[in-house]
Amino acid sequence: MKWNLLNGETTLIVKLPDDTYPIDLHWFPKNVGNKKQGQSDMFALTSSDGKFHLITKVGRVEKSVEAHSGAVLAARWNYDGTALVTVGEDGHVKIWSRSGMLRSTLAQNGLPTYSVAWGPDSEKVLYPIGKQLIIKPLQPGSKVLQWKAHDGVILKVDWNPINDLILSAGEDCKYKVWDSYGRPLYSSPPHEYPITSVSWAPDGDLFAVGSFHTLRLCDKTGWSYALEKPNTGSIFSIAWSIDGTQVAGACGNGHVIFAHIVEQHWEWKNFEITLTKRRAMQVRNVINDSVDLLEFRDRVIKATLKYGHLVVSTSLQCYVFSTKNWNTPLIFDLKEGTVSLILQCERHFLLVDGGSLYLYSYEGRLISSPKIPAIRTDILNTQTVSLSNDTIAIKDKTEEKLIYFFDALSGKPLGDGKPLAHKIEVMEIALDQGGPAIERKIAFIDKNCDLYISPVRKFGKEQISIKIGSMVHTLAWNDVSNILCGIQDNRFTVWYYPNVAFVDKELLPKTVSEKDGSEYSKSPQIISFVGNRVTIRKSDGSLVHTNIPSYPAILHDYATAAKWNDALRLCRFVKEQSMWACLAAMAIANKEMSTAESAYAAIGEIDKVQYINSINDLPSKESRLAHIQLFSGNFQDAEAIFLQAGLIYQAIQLNIDSYNWERALELAVKHKTHVDTVLAYRQKYLEDFSKKETNKSFLQYAEGVEVNWDKIKAKIEIELAKERERISAGPLTRSSVSM
Repeated sequence: MKWNLLNGETTLIVKLPDDTYPIDLHWFPKNVGNKKQGQSDMFALTSSDGKFHLITKVGRVEKSVEAHSGAVLAARWNYDGTALVTVGEDGHVKIWSRSGMLRSTLAQNGLPTYSVAWGPDSEKVLYPIGKQLIIKPLQPGSKVLQWKAHDGVILKVDWNPINDLILSAGEDCKYKVWDSYGRPLYSSPPHEYPITSVSWAPDGDLFAVGSFHTLRLCDKTGWSYALEKPNTGSIFSIAWSIDGTQVAGACGNGHVIFAHIVEQHWEWKNFEITLTKRRAMQVRNVINDSVDLLEFRDRVIKATLKYGHLVVSTSLQCYVFSTKNWNTPLIFDLKEGTVSLILQCERHFLLVDGGSLYLYSYEGRLISSPKIPAIRTDILNTQTVSLSNDTIAIKDKTEEKLIYFFDALSGKPLGDGKPLAHKIEVMEIALDQGGPAIERKIAFIDKNCDLYISPVRKFGKEQISIKIGSMVHTLAWNDVSNILCGIQDNRFTVWYYPNVAFVDKELLPKTVSEKDGSEYSKSPQIISFVGNRVTIRKSDGSLVHTNIPSYPAILHDYATAAKWNDALRLCRFVKEQSMWACLAAMAIANKEMSTAESAYAAIGEIDKVQYINSINDLPSKESRLAHIQLFSGNFQDAEAIFLQAGLIYQAIQLNIDSYNWERALELAVKHKTHVDTVLAYRQKYLEDFSKKETNKSFLQYAEGVEVNWDKIKAKIEIELAKERERISAGPLTRSSVSM
């Protein structure tokens, strides 16, 4: 049967022979960019006589295939539509081609297999046998994962491609959520009756559970949003609409039940928005208790409220409201498909639909549409895409170690187009929101729950990622300042100035604030970090708010505006080590040495105060710049500054001071100067440690070069005098640098 949800019409698609009893059906997956919004051409239908049938949407039976002895209990297409898996009463798990040819028998078990699901990459299959769950890869000889999941027979399983989580339901009257390694994340309390169906919403944020006279809507972490008690008998199968707003259930009394998701809720600052009906929203301003009603032509699919704007997508249009005026939204038609994700930043927002990504301004102007070869946009979510005013970051699902960066305004890949490659799989990414594009940073959590930070625009030969936390489960950047918060093990942690990792890593622990997070219970999620308020959702679904001091954000503002005297006054007023440590790092990053000196003195880092004094005494601007880079551990950048400015001796001496002997000799030979200086310092170094020369390069040059300390010292003095002369020469300095 086919139902038209707009006018309620029912039509018969196909009348099967009297001896064919259908058991399960699954539509061929929606093609990427299909203009007909998922009106796929074919579905697979399984039946009690051991066959499955491939039937077109107009009811023509294309093929019937003898598949199992006994009933075929379930069939599922993989995500790219290249294979079909079937399971049956005979306990066999079989893989078929798109046209219905048998490819392989994946497993043979003694017990009936009631359900089956594909892994996100279509390379693994999940199925239950009795009380056990089994994940079996298609590759022969690969390791099979098996664990006891329920105390009764498992009736239904589902595996979501976006969040990579597994659902199971059984005769023990429980439903459970697992990760893809078989670790339990949630187990429901026992219900009155066996759970007969579970199904993930397409975006992986919600799932539905069916039982006798019961339909339940749950969050991906397991807790329940809503419970309905329809008079339907058991709900044996649940399917979601492609946009994730509607649910259909097949009931034991022969009825089909339809349900819509309502009462969704969004908050930002003093505004609360609730989806009251399918096409209506209520806006409440909690300051003056005023209420506005927003109505739409079509049903609401996705919405997001941030940065003073509400962005709503319906099945055909996109609405942009300003929080200053709810009466006149900006409306434009959507290009295609259903919007699966909306992300906002201060200046624009990103829409992701079935085929592409589109970046729009809040005036409704299309800014860019980044093109990513071979990426499935339908599986992008808030963990795998991040947006800032100038950058779009996307984690690749096929190669999970890579993060791609795009320029927001042009949609083109940043730099040389090469992605950031991490050593293991990346789980979650987030771009910072404040500051100029050139200083943009990305924070990401990898599979080991380690938190890294990396610059988006790379300057050296390779992208540097620095680890700033471990056992981090969830993170969020502040909406305006570059302050990062996360839940680390059992502690709520705030990194007041994460950029310190690239300026002076030793200061990192002093710029971090931690407090006990055990009140947030197991696996909490940070929902938002707006102003100085952080909103956290606990594992039972309740929201808790925690505040952080407002001083770090004020300090960020002063540093951005180069108001260093105000920043010093603030730190003297607050009298906290973390503030002084942040100020020291901010001042070094902005080459503001006198402020840095005061800040380091305040936290007792006397050695660094002395080093800063020695930098201030250096004769040329280039030397000072190079030594500031050296202070931050950027050795290559320091050397490059000297070489670009033509200060060859200083570059050589830098390598000698760092015992980087081979590089020092290489520079001396390349520029035909100070080879004797390098050899002299090398000899002195070896004599101090009573060692003999073993390096072939040094042995080779030592034969032909005479070492005379008096001559060397005279040459060094000439070099230093030359550097001092460059300063007094004034304007000549700039031209010599640019050369």
